[in-house]
Amino acid sequence: MQDNTENLEDLVSYGIKCSDKEGVQYADVKLMHTHMEDISFKNSILERLNRVDKRGIGIRCLVNRSWGFASTNELTRDSITDLVKKAVKIAKASSLVKKFDIELAEEPIHEDKVSTPMKKDPFTVELKEKIEILEESSKRAKAVSDKIKVSTSHYVGRKDHMILHTTEGTKIDQTITWCGGGVASTAIDGGEAQTRSLPASFRGDFHTDGYEYFESLNLIEVSEGAAEEAIKLLTAKKMPSGESTIILGHSQLALQVHESCGHPTELDRAIGYEAAYAGTSFLTTDLLGTGFKYGNEQVTMVADATVPGGLGTFYYDHEGVKAQRNILVDKGIFTGYLSSRETAKAVGLGRSSGASRSMGYDRIPIIRMTNVNLEPGDWEFDELIADTKDGYFLETNRSWSIDDIRMNFQFGTEIGWRIENGEMTEMIKNPTYEGITPKFWGNVNGICSKKHWKTFGTPNCGKGEPGQAAYVGHGIAPTRFENVRIGILK
Repeated sequence: MQDNTENLEDLVSYGIKCSDKEGVQYADVKLMHTHMEDISFKNSILERLNRVDKRGIGIRCLVNRSWGFASTNELTRDSITDLVKKAVKIAKASSLVKKFDIELAEEPIHEDKVSTPMKKDPFTVELKEKIEILEESSKRAKAVSDKIKVSTSHYVGRKDHMILHTTEGTKIDQTITWCGGGVASTAIDGGEAQTRSLPASFRGDFHTDGYEYFESLNLIEVSEGAAEEAIKLLTAKKMPSGESTIILGHSQLALQVHESCGHPTELDRAIGYEAAYAGTSFLTTDLLGTGFKYGNEQVTMVADATVPGGLGTFYYDHEGVKAQRNILVDKGIFTGYLSSRETAKAVGLGRSSGASRSMGYDRIPIIRMTNVNLEPGDWEFDELIADTKDGYFLETNRSWSIDDIRMNFQFGTEIGWRIENGEMTEMIKNPTYEGITPKFWGNVNGICSKKHWKTFGTPNCGKGEPGQAAYVGHGIAPTRFENVRIGILK
């Protein structure tokens, strides 16, 4: 479906005019048109083919310093008129039970039209081509051995076109496109089952990019390697219990950063706005500016919505705040949050970090991660392994658990390798490790260089009520941690 952009922009502008007539203190009118393809094969059989094409308008307004929000997929002037009145009515009702006044941090007025750079638009590539790649990937993995009982392959592509106007004068026309995928094989022999996923678990890896990124994953060739490793895991040794040095590979480290830095630095969690869905945060506002040690001096974390290709990359958030790079942890010291205009004002930060997004026209923006990245160090990967006399290299998440304040955690990975006297030796199955967040990041002892740094995308980060699944990214390079408790699950 093609947008009639001129007519849609007229409707958004009309929503602002209606809001002004209602005497609101502030309003933003956001049109979102979402295209999405979600395709999966299981054992060479098409398991899922889901195509989404939906659009609508959401209107958010401040009346009596309280929010009101309403949305519709009926794109007419009459429906917009009614929608504004509904949002205002909700805001007035909310003001009767409010506990505090809502104010917004200042943001310059922006007028811009931007879109994700790409060579191939995923939505102009024939469906047949995507299906053939996925079918062949699943087929090749299954053919490796009769021990491969399940082989899956996945593709997801999404395009979000947003037109956002505010009563302050901001006018944004933004189109963000991303895609990617992955493969997984499960081997079974007797009572033992092992799964190997590439390039990452939970359907793969995704970038804000064109179809060329999906092509670069080479899933047909990769699928056989995943199947072969799944079979080897069946007879691999288990990880022993104890304390050890570990090195986390890209995809596992991405989830580690996501859970133990990304979520706890969301300011709505820190001040108690977000709690019911997935907890609050140990990084409370009384710690900001006190020199609180999140980790040691090797650890610098940034929230960067400007990284080329990152799944959390965009030009403007859904409040019209320009994309930024903000330091969350500076050489081990906790220094900042992911914030919205409302939360930034509430704690006196001055300006939003540009991290407020919604996953559709019918959802209110909430704080979401952008690309939360661990800055690279100066180690070559081979040198880091050679310098490790006794430890384990762990990769690809299998399971995770973390408490409601993001302090205590335990993770399981699909695969590991023993490191002995500076060499990766035997494969290890069912690896697990646990830690306490500040202590764990305080035990960093080597981060690989920019040469080994890359971004991984997570397309389904859940948060909010009603729930929203966001797409976020993490830039990481393999990292070594000392004195980690391992082998906690069998």
